[in-house]
Amino acid sequence: MARIPLLSTRVLLVCAALGVATGILGGVAGLVTPAVLALAPWAYGAVLGSHVLPGIIAQQVFRMPLVALTTHVLAALVASSVNPAWIGRFLGTALLFGAIQEGVAALTRYRVWGRWRFYVSAVAIGVVVAGVVAVAADLTVLPTWAQIAYFVVSIFGPVAWTAAGLGVGSGLRRAGVARPTVTRR
Repeated sequence: MARIPLLSTRVLLVCAALGVATGILGGVAGLVTPAVLALAPWAYGAVLGSHVLPGIIAQQVFRMPLVALTTHVLAALVASSVNPAWIGRFLGTALLFGAIQEGVAALTRYRVWGRWRFYVSAVAIGVVVAGVVAVAADLTVLPTWAQIAYFVVSIFGPVAWTAAGLGVGSGLRRAGVARPTVTRR
């Protein structure tokens, strides 16, 4: 008996298109990162939060396993073409964010797709990123207001980008992107 692939060609092609679109945005985010870190390091979470988009949009469109991780990796490869020096960072971020998004969906056995579930993954990503970057960048050198602003923006940046991604994903679902193709015999 022939086995049906987990991700059909149609799903992979849509994930690729989403990966290209969000990867370009991720590449631009990578290009502006040095300026943000130099001028307003407390705002970095808003830039880094844009990297939640590939998985959020893919999961909102398809509501199935592995689409978030697949789309994140494809987006990271596209972002790397915009900013090749950051390929490791893009791939690491893609794997981390995709794994968190897939993990939250897996906890509900890929059966619960309420908006709250997407925001749970956004807050989880924000908390993880805020903690890791705070330690790596030694934010203690910043004034107290900037440290507080950093944590607030780092947590709410992914939440805001998630809201945008849900809007795009819902629009794509309404447009019929998620409908299965009809096979003719």
